[in-house]
Amino acid sequence: MKPIEEIVVADPHSLVECCARLATHLQLGFDTEFVGEDTYEPSLCLIQVATSDALYLIDPLSAGPLGAFWRILVDPSRLVVVHAGREETRMCRRWSGAMPSNWFDLQVAAGLVGLNYPLGHSALVSQLLGIQLSKGETLTEWRHRPLSPAQISYAFNDVRYLLSLWQRLNGWLTERDRLGWVREEFARFMLSAMRDVSNPQVAEDKWRRIKGSGALDRKRLAMLREMHAAREAIATQMNRPPRVLVRDDLLVEIARRNPKSAEDVEHMRGLAKKFVHPMWDAVQRARALAPAQWPDVIEREQDPAQVALVVSVMTAVLNDLCGREGLAASLTCTISDLRDLVRTKMRNEPPSPTNLLMTGWRREFMLPRLLEVLEGRRSLRIANLQAESPFVLE
Repeated sequence: MKPIEEIVVADPHSLVECCARLATHLQLGFDTEFVGEDTYEPSLCLIQVATSDALYLIDPLSAGPLGAFWRILVDPSRLVVVHAGREETRMCRRWSGAMPSNWFDLQVAAGLVGLNYPLGHSALVSQLLGIQLSKGETLTEWRHRPLSPAQISYAFNDVRYLLSLWQRLNGWLTERDRLGWVREEFARFMLSAMRDVSNPQVAEDKWRRIKGSGALDRKRLAMLREMHAAREAIATQMNRPPRVLVRDDLLVEIARRNPKSAEDVEHMRGLAKKFVHPMWDAVQRARALAPAQWPDVIEREQDPAQVALVVSVMTAVLNDLCGREGLAASLTCTISDLRDLVRTKMRNEPPSPTNLLMTGWRREFMLPRLLEVLEGRRSLRIANLQAESPFVLE
């Protein structure tokens, strides 16, 4: 068997040759190394690509414009295999201007054949191929040049087995008639990875996820929203992580105190002086809004005591069903989805349209089984304490 070539692409001429070879393949493995701790957008430091006969390390810092490479990745006629490829998806969109359209995420596929979700790359290689990978360069500094032999070896190994894993998982999905499921999941995850870019409303509402915001009234929520928007603008301009500039807890505390002057903001411990006036200006913009323009307070729903009990039972039922059917329960739905199902059933209302159980294969395959138990049409019995799936539904 011919050995796999290992090729480092570090100049524009080599990149042209690399892209010409990549264009002849219909399946590629793809991964990146990036650093995102101290920049607003992650800094792309290395690109790894696998074909059936070669492995490539492309150095984006010296190989020249990468437009031709990104066009290869978004070509719908070519399958691109990734593992936990959320950031790779975003980078491809950022640099190519197009959404990837034919990608296969190994982590998602593994969850649909009964492996744990989310399962790391090394664990997946170990479980499916029996190969142990070194984790020695996990937290390495990828921006420094030249790369060490250990870094290069680690980077090659990140894509060395992607196509073999794809073949194994794709075969299992085919045997279980779940290729439609996996395509549905890839589309959902792709949209999730792109949601801040493609849905401005979602991007605007990120401030609602700040811890402590639920304790603020509408006027103070308006202040928090304006300060968050100001922080995002500054972070984009400076290319720094927003929370490094002004911590989330400071935004909440400034809003809670409802400052009367810039001096009041300046007295906040931990706030750099250069951000005092931008935050004060944001507070003043919020004050200038009419009450009708303030955000609504989202009230937390108070459940009857039996809801938590029934959700616990339904969680056990879900885990048992997933064990029997070869599915990762954590990929099937969330506790919030189960809680919504129980709540709405109590009220004789339809579940929320955002409930995962109301979509695609989950609605067809899993929801009817859960409803049989929830509606009392089937009962739960412990049949075998020694079994991985110990319940019987009767």
